[in-house]
Amino acid sequence: MTASTPLTSTAGVRIPAAPRLRAELRRRNEGQSLLHYLAVSLSASVLVLLLAIAVAVIGLPTLVGGSAMTVLTQSMEPGLPPGTLVVIRPTPVEDIRVGDVVTYQIRSGESAVVSHRVTAKTYTDGELTFVTKGDNNDAVDPEPVREVQIRGTLWYSLPLLGWVNSILNGANRTVVLAIVAGGLFLYAAVSVAGAVRDRRRATASASAADA
Repeated sequence: MTASTPLTSTAGVRIPAAPRLRAELRRRNEGQSLLHYLAVSLSASVLVLLLAIAVAVIGLPTLVGGSAMTVLTQSMEPGLPPGTLVVIRPTPVEDIRVGDVVTYQIRSGESAVVSHRVTAKTYTDGELTFVTKGDNNDAVDPEPVREVQIRGTLWYSLPLLGWVNSILNGANRTVVLAIVAGGLFLYAAVSVAGAVRDRRRATASASAADA
């Protein structure tokens, strides 16, 4: 039977080698566990942030039949500066009130739109129309807005996320979402594999220390 070789500490106390080694391994494992916890927490925070952005930019607008758009001009400053994400939802014209922000086609039937605030409701040739104005503009828009031009009213807005929405528009949306999802799954797989590997190493080291 072979006895463990004793070690002498700086305090002059003789400590057996195996307990000393186990204590050292325990300290190392605690440090690795803290780093692993911080890495997992950071990953979870990033994942939650990405999911929240996806819900704000894609999920909620799709749910109500609306759409997300990016403010590109300064006409609605300071409330809606360039880069702001604005999410609009369909609204019956009779429910649109003075003070609402409406998104409408600059010319009926064309894709270009603008989001301005309603300053008055009028009737033009018996049709309900709206006088609109950008908050940062000196004068109202030159032509009244007709019902056929209106895409919806402002539901909510998020600063800076408009640039994210611009990146995710069109064909880019599918590609970017696929890359993000693939990257998250890959990172999760690597993190799990690393945790399993570290646990096995710690177990093997503890077993060697007890031998």
